[in-house]
Amino acid sequence: MRLSQYFLPLLRDVPKEAEIVSHRLMLRAGLIRQSSAGIYTWLPLGTRVLRNIEQIVREEQDRAGAIELLMPTIQSADLWRESGRYDDYGAEMLRIQDRHERDMLYGPTNEELITAIFRDAVKSYKELPRILYHIQWKFRDEIRPRFGVMRGREFLMKDSYSFDLDKEAAEKSYNKMFVAYLRTFARMGLHAVPMRAETGPIGGDLSHEFIILADTGESQVYCHKDLVEMPAPPADLDYAGDLTEYVHQRTALYAATDDVHDPKRFEQEVPADKRLSARGIEVGQVFYFGTKYSEAMGARVQGPDGDLVTVEMGSYGVGVSRLLGAIIEASHDEAGIIWPQAVAPFDVGLINLKAGDKDTDAACEDLYAKLQAAGLEILYDDTDDRAGAKFAAMDLIGLPWQLVVGPKGLKAGEIEVKERATGARHSLTFDASLNMLVDKAEQAKREAA
Repeated sequence: MRLSQYFLPLLRDVPKEAEIVSHRLMLRAGLIRQSSAGIYTWLPLGTRVLRNIEQIVREEQDRAGAIELLMPTIQSADLWRESGRYDDYGAEMLRIQDRHERDMLYGPTNEELITAIFRDAVKSYKELPRILYHIQWKFRDEIRPRFGVMRGREFLMKDSYSFDLDKEAAEKSYNKMFVAYLRTFARMGLHAVPMRAETGPIGGDLSHEFIILADTGESQVYCHKDLVEMPAPPADLDYAGDLTEYVHQRTALYAATDDVHDPKRFEQEVPADKRLSARGIEVGQVFYFGTKYSEAMGARVQGPDGDLVTVEMGSYGVGVSRLLGAIIEASHDEAGIIWPQAVAPFDVGLINLKAGDKDTDAACEDLYAKLQAAGLEILYDDTDDRAGAKFAAMDLIGLPWQLVVGPKGLKAGEIEVKERATGARHSLTFDASLNMLVDKAEQAKREAA
């Protein structure tokens, strides 16, 4: 993509309404613009990151055996009355009426609708287990939306729902999603710590939040320090196998959000030198709630002995749009964002230091074409802006690699390659710079596989 033809409205000044780093940088780097309180337009650069995150989430759900569908944003209130949640959910639910005066709502979550879909379609235990998921926009009317996309009113979310014949099978589905979440966040360059959490309006008695430690996090969390060092699940982990022991290793040590924190137990179970109290950002949560919705809504299947069995359920959410903020909070410096390769809007920022110069333009065009042919996404700054402004803009938007081409370097037969994460600079020949970037991109793909 040529910057001269792209829509990238950067801001020089720090917006007054932005309280945390991610909100400030998302506005300054042209990722989002506020449309109304807690509701944002996703600009082209932000949309590219959003789609990359969404794709990683989708790939790991598919790998774990979940099946994708797409449910609507608007739901019938009648389904929520069946479950008993319509009046209990509270003011966060946006309630509306259509032209026929039927009660509708903008879905804050989808337990009721997916239960109805399953109830009407699945009749036999032979069709179990099933995990269904979608990636869809949600709306919760936060009383005080703040922190940009971290606590907005409209947000993109992946929510999946498991259906099993009994509790033992339901726990296997829970474990699959638990492991899938650890892999998902690791692919984005994030270390997520699973912690016991309150179930809230979703219900049930078993839940874990996945927390990214960050000073600007909205949650106070407490955990054993060893959890922060545990590696991500290996790429060859077998989802069809028994994941109980693997999940147990990551839940046996103390880890809890403030809502369920037990100070006495924390002191008893965790040695003083291993206690960690910190702020954290929730990026996902998993719930097992048994028959809460299936019982109320009549979701039953014929069991092996011919009797009707009420299915056991769980639900699993990932804040797709929220993850952008979390990644920026975890990966930035004073100059701007530092995107991990897997989610970056472009792989390389190609900077032409003297647009209009015949030799420099020719070298840039050659690099641009060859990098694209190698499968890399390139943002080519072909504008006639001054060099300092180009460098500042590239640092702000945080692409993993910068390729700097100017007359002076070309005369010496060299091109400068800058790694955004470390600031390291390499003066290389044309071919060497091209090979280095292609090799780095392929390495990143292998690590993410």
